[in-house]
Amino acid sequence: MAATEASRPESVVGPMGLPLTLASLPPRDTKRWIAHRKAELVAAVDGGLLTIEEVCERYGIELEEFVSWQRGVERLGMRGLWVTHSQKHRDMFERRQRY
Repeated sequence: MAATEASRPESVVGPMGLPLTLASLPPRDTKRWIAHRKAELVAAVDGGLLTIEEVCERYGIELEEFVSWQRGVERLGMRGLWVTHSQKHRDMFERRQRY
């Protein structure tokens, strides 16, 4: 279900505790996704500023990738979005699956 303009909040609380608006989101042509930018998009979806579908379309992100960002935030906060941290846990999981 897509958020309508009438039901969409003007701002939500961002990952740093500051207001986050549509205008303050990362630019649409963002290619380098550092942890705080990922966290901003997760906060935007969680707060109803954008839907998951809108984020994926707006930024050209695969649904699975965005869902992994949400899981990372749920589990470890912004640290869950660090690539090296995520890769470390993914590698550990894959090693466990082999045995």
